[in-house]
Amino acid sequence: MAAPAPGLISVFSSPQELGASLAQLVAQRAACCLAGTRARFALGLSGGSLVTMLARELPAAAAPAGPASLARWTLGFCDERLVPFEHAESTYGLYRTHLLSRLPIPDNQVITINPELPVEEAAEDYAKKLRQAFQGDSIPVFDLLILGVGPDGHTCSLFPDHPLLQEREKIVAPISDSPKPPPQRVTLTLPVLNAARTVIFVATGEGKAGVLKRILEDKEANPLPAALVQPHTGKLCWFLDEAAARLLTVPFEKHSTL
Repeated sequence: MAAPAPGLISVFSSPQELGASLAQLVAQRAACCLAGTRARFALGLSGGSLVTMLARELPAAAAPAGPASLARWTLGFCDERLVPFEHAESTYGLYRTHLLSRLPIPDNQVITINPELPVEEAAEDYAKKLRQAFQGDSIPVFDLLILGVGPDGHTCSLFPDHPLLQEREKIVAPISDSPKPPPQRVTLTLPVLNAARTVIFVATGEGKAGVLKRILEDKEANPLPAALVQPHTGKLCWFLDEAAARLLTVPFEKHSTL
């Protein structure tokens, strides 16, 4: 793949500064969307370290707009583990505990899987809920997706060399053989990721440096899953800390509040 255009990679001196800037960007995108013709803001979140980062920063960043603004947010999840919401591996469960208790988005606008269903039915059920929330879109168009990337280059529950990378019809797919536990998951597919208006990848720590160099600089014949996220008409951004960006030679924007 071609390297992204300069300016789309933002590097921060610490994960804390990255998190503060990410939260401000979410709040700004929300304000912009709520002022637009659709008058709503559709946000898709990933799990992992993003939960702690957003829980720490987003409530304060979103607070000035007030509860009337949050009442027009729609929240979905980029992938989910097929475990009860009380389970430590549940992405929604973690956000419910750490973020949504302080970010009052109406429950009926938070789109979740039904973890009691078998994985194939859970995927179909989640796709139906998304289509209901995004009526008028042939493919759900999120205003903002925040994605992570694994050391192996996976994003959402789309893993290297997995058949789901070829999925073009389904908007949500089940996976029963995840190489990373738990094995049963539900994930958004590449058509949805690439329909978004803005996609932000977030990666921190030197453990991500090698794979980020591959994704952002190498032109691989068989690109890693994260490298296949190239929004058709939307904007693609990378928010990295210095440790994650340490091997990059492509141009990037350096940010510091110091």
